[in-house]
Amino acid sequence: MARRSAPNSRRVIADLEELARLTSDEKGAQRVAWGPVWRKTRAWFEEKVKRELDLPTYRDAAGNLWVTLEGESRESIIIGSHLDSVPAGGWLDGCLGVLAGLEVLRRFKAAGRPPLTIHLVDWADEEGARFGRSLQGSAASAGSLDPVGELGHLVDRDGVTLPGAMKENGLDYRRMLEAKTWLDGLKARAYLELHIEQGPVLEAMKKPVGVVLGTKGVERFMVRFQGQASHAGATPMRLRQDAFLAAAEFAIATRDLAVRLSGPTPRTRVVATCGVVKVGPNFVTAVPGWTELSLDLRALDAKVLAKLLAGSRKAAAVAAKNCHVTVEWSPLLRIPPRLFDEELLALCRTAVREVSGAAPELPSGPLHDAAEMADVMPTVMVFAQSSPGISHCKEEDTPRPALDKAIRAFLLLVDATVLRLAPRAPARTARSTSRTP
Repeated sequence: MARRSAPNSRRVIADLEELARLTSDEKGAQRVAWGPVWRKTRAWFEEKVKRELDLPTYRDAAGNLWVTLEGESRESIIIGSHLDSVPAGGWLDGCLGVLAGLEVLRRFKAAGRPPLTIHLVDWADEEGARFGRSLQGSAASAGSLDPVGELGHLVDRDGVTLPGAMKENGLDYRRMLEAKTWLDGLKARAYLELHIEQGPVLEAMKKPVGVVLGTKGVERFMVRFQGQASHAGATPMRLRQDAFLAAAEFAIATRDLAVRLSGPTPRTRVVATCGVVKVGPNFVTAVPGWTELSLDLRALDAKVLAKLLAGSRKAAAVAAKNCHVTVEWSPLLRIPPRLFDEELLALCRTAVREVSGAAPELPSGPLHDAAEMADVMPTVMVFAQSSPGISHCKEEDTPRPALDKAIRAFLLLVDATVLRLAPRAPARTARSTSRTP
């Protein structure tokens, strides 16, 4: 097999810039899953795969899009991320990993048949931006998704159901778990993902690339406080059943709890977020009769995450009692902390250190498809520095020198992983030179 070219970021960055021009407007990227711009993005990607590599693509029952470069062995590695974005998102979120994976296929195909098979996957609806359920495609492939129970009732802001949106894309949501059968047949020995950090840690450390220890566990709920709507002028303060005040007290108490439970390092920090608030009847002269808010809790340590959830439930009960209302919890998502594979982490540290001189380590607070894959195969991630440390907005960016180093480090990691996992040829037995008498 011919020698692979030295890792180079030029084509990856050019592809990213081309995709941004194709699928962004003045507000940012608009590649929301199941919609027309997302379909346009995938058509662009498939055409590029066909033109440059002459490889077919395959869409599984969950809508995940696969490209396969066959190797000497059916044993394989998987490179993955996602092409979908949030509305008005950034130009790198998700697509960096897919287009870096395309460069992996280019390099290995140009060098001949790889020693093991390489799969590249664009996971369907990683963001969950339209219907609220993240990691749909990878969760289906991992077998951790209950399509009927978790997805059948989901509706977007325009009243379109998730099953209807998937049907528009030629998919039956009830058959999504067939994607697991496909994944199981790949004989995958590792999953590798490159992503932007989406936070300020690497930038604060002045480091371009980071080694990801794992993804934080997530507990996500809708919390509904039910009181009684009444006239704002006629109802005395002591007699009110104000659902909004209960929700506000709860949100502040949960914030304070997260601060108390957080440690001093990135590995030990925890976060609590109330990102959605709905109030009814929602007019100026009415005491709020009900309030619904989302709660998102994250920690890398499972025991700490459990403490955070228990404390949040207690805070909700106290707030409800103080404001003379009731409270109900509806689960949205539960993912335990996923720690990445130690052998792959060692390879990752070496690759990152070779490119950037240091290998800082940090957990991932945001969810990634790697969280689902880590439960079924050895997994590792590389982070590129985000500047100014934000994501899910048009201002999301990574300085070109940091982007270059992250891409090259990831390509080196893939090279090292293939070398480590490639099946070894059986040792040859020396031929006897003795003669039979």
